[in-house]
Order: sequence, then structure tokens, then C-alpha cells
Amino acid sequence: MARPGGNKEESFRDEQGGSPEASRGMAMPALRLFDSRSLFALSVAAALALGGCAGPTGSFTLFPTGDFLLDSTKELRQPVPAQAVAPRELDKTVIAAYVIQPGDVLLVEPIALDSPLRFPADQTVLPDGTIDLGRFGRLVVAGKTLEQIETDVHAAVKAIEKDAGAVNVRLVDPQSAVYYVLGEVTSPGSYPFVGRETVLDAILAAGGLTDKASPCNIILSRPGTPCGCRTVIPICYKHIVQQGDTTTNYQVMPGDRIYVATRTLWESLNPCANRLDCPLCRGKQCPCPGTCAVGTSPSTTYALPVAAAPAGAAVETSPPPAMGKEIVIDDRAVDAASPRLAKPVVSDPFANPFGD
Repeated sequence: MARPGGNKEESFRDEQGGSPEASRGMAMPALRLFDSRSLFALSVAAALALGGCAGPTGSFTLFPTGDFLLDSTKELRQPVPAQAVAPRELDKTVIAAYVIQPGDVLLVEPIALDSPLRFPADQTVLPDGTIDLGRFGRLVVAGKTLEQIETDVHAAVKAIEKDAGAVNVRLVDPQSAVYYVLGEVTSPGSYPFVGRETVLDAILAAGGLTDKASPCNIILSRPGTPCGCRTVIPICYKHIVQQGDTTTNYQVMPGDRIYVATRTLWESLNPCANRLDCPLCRGKQCPCPGTCAVGTSPSTTYALPVAAAPAGAAVETSPPPAMGKEIVIDDRAVDAASPRLAKPVVSDPFANPFGD
């Protein structure tokens, strides 16, 4: 019952049978429960945001798939030597012979311009591996080289036209030779093989790396037989784009897979991850030897070949190292003739990047 002269709040508490102290005592556990739940929800949201936990469509999820490297893939790339035997940017090669497959477009024509022979227009190799030569019949061309196809076409023509001259078969639109760029790139997919592409060309053709890519976890995989060995080569992307190092800028071959993995939670949270060399790519990178030095800063000049000195640049002349003379870099004796293991020309000893 309400007391005379009391306010409405006291009247309500009296009717409910409680005091102000009791009301506060009941509210405190509920407040603590609310705070703990809110803190947990905020922690989960922050972990999802910082960890980049997003699905393929970009929506957040507790169980992201991502493009992470398998443990078995990491084991396969580990024993690959730094100087793997494979063509690179400055040492390219050509494929032995192009093998025609369904989807390729051929042009069959007589060599002599005044020849009476007439063939259908551009021939797309059908899924069954054949092309249509009109009155000369259908011919299986899949799995053969252009030289082999020319021989077969000439034989088919000679069977009907005894005085037919030589014919020429050209590949006008190669469609079957492709390579793949997958993972954390802007436009993953298959790309037509031209013959001169390197790993850097392939990544740029796919639009470059995304903001979720892990530059230290890029691999080049070469296709192999089911029971054969596996070829998984690590790619030092930072060295390729920042230092012009062609050691891992391999020439791409038909069927190659370039895979860019998603960065891990540790890489996302570590602010120094992008400034460190990758574990598989560590190694001293040195300027080339030469007879001149181009100033790159007020205190340090680096030796470059004479032809590389830009017009108007300040040039400091210094005697070149003797051929065969050993230079010690980080306690390693190297040959001065090696273009990647030369010592920089330093005008200020305190600015020496090697610290010797």
C-alpha cells in the first residue's frame, strides 16, 4: 500500500514489494550478462573482419573456404631448388610441335594460286576430331601436327584429283592450348597460350592479385600423368616485380596452373608481413658490376653497366673488379664476374646496406 505523501516511484515499489536496493540488486546480474554477450558478439565480428572470413561471394561466414594451399602441396614445393631447370623470362624456348585438338581452327588451301582445287572456308576441328573437306571427305586431324595433316590432306586429294598439286594447312586460331590462373586474382580462368608468356604475364592477364592474395604462397604446377611425379614450383612474386629477378619468372607452358593462395589470418594481422622476404625466397640480391655508378640517393651509389646509365645522370667512375677476383658478401666468397653477386659502390660507409 502506498504511503501518504510518497511519490509515484515509491508507491510502485511498495506495491511490488521491493526496495530501491533490491531493484538495483536484481538489475546488476542482468547488466553483467548483457555486457558479456555484447563483448562476445563484438569479438566475433572483429575476428571475422580482421581475418577476412568471407565466402566466394564476399559475404562473411564462420567457415570460409578460401584458396589455401594443401599441406601436401607445401610438401611438394619445399624440395624444389632455387635454380629449377625450366625456361625463364630471359631464357625462353619453343614447344616441340603444336598438336591439333578439337576447337582449333584450320585453313586448308592449295599452294598454287591458279590451282582448280577448292576447299571449304576455315575449318573448326569438331569434337570428334575431324574436319570437312567437301568432296574430298572428312578427315581426322585431332592429335596430329600440321605436317602430318598436310600429308593426309594431300593423300585424300590425290585419291580423287590425280594431277592435284601440293596443299598447305595453316592454324589460324589456336584454341586448345591454354594455361590457367586460379585463386586470388581478379579474373581467374583459362587463357590462350601464345608461346611467350611468363608467370608475370599470366598473373597480369588475370587482372593481378586481389587484396586477399598471399604473395608468398604462389605456385606454378605442371600437369603430369596420374602415376607420375608432381611438379610444384614456388614463385617469388615480390622479387619478380620489385627487383627484376627472373629466377622464378618461368615461361608458361600449355596446361600450366598458376595458383595464388589466400593469405592466412596471421598474414592479415601481421603488419610486417608485406615487408618481409618470403621464407622460400630469401637470399641476398645484389646490384650488377660495372665501370660506372649511378647515384640513387645522396649517400649511396650502386654499380650498373655503362649502358644502363640514364642521360644526364650523375656518374661516378670507379675501377671494375677484376674478373675472377673474390668478393666477400655476408661471409660468402663470390666471384666478381657473377652479375647477381656484385658489391655496391658506397660513398658513405654508414649507409652501406650490407653493413660491412
